[in-house]
Amino acid sequence: MAKYLLDSNIFIQAHRMYYPFDVVPSFWNKILELSNNGIIISIDKVKKELCETNNPDQLSSWCENELDNSFFVDSTSCVDIYAQIAIWTHSSTHFLQSAKDEFLTTDLADPWLIAYAKKHNLTIVTHEISQPQRKNRIKIPEPCIHFGVRYLSPIEMFREIGESF
Repeated sequence: MAKYLLDSNIFIQAHRMYYPFDVVPSFWNKILELSNNGIIISIDKVKKELCETNNPDQLSSWCENELDNSFFVDSTSCVDIYAQIAIWTHSSTHFLQSAKDEFLTTDLADPWLIAYAKKHNLTIVTHEISQPQRKNRIKIPEPCIHFGVRYLSPIEMFREIGESF
């Protein structure tokens, strides 16, 4: 069973900045291997962020053509936890209303990732870092901390599973 749940920024930043397909294909091969071995997954909302775009690119094509259909799991199983996250978000006096509205946008993957990770006891892998003083945006680490969901960076995940690429 999967242990890690990948945020869309793992794919986007790797593709655009750190590990372009033509420069570091070993990264993308490792993602496929970890996926095929059931170590990593993501959710349908991440797939939507990556693939349902007005400007399809190499990343969206790779996700559609290389990742197994089972990689992006249906997130509706965690609607009960999502509701708890929505209540927490709305009741917060720390964040600006615009940050709350953005975080709970229907198609934004972040709250659904947190809900899915909590419901299925998975660790979220993201590039986002905790910024507890920030009021104008809700980053993944803050609700993770509140709801007891573990999160880490991709480098930390690779270290933890003893893999490299």
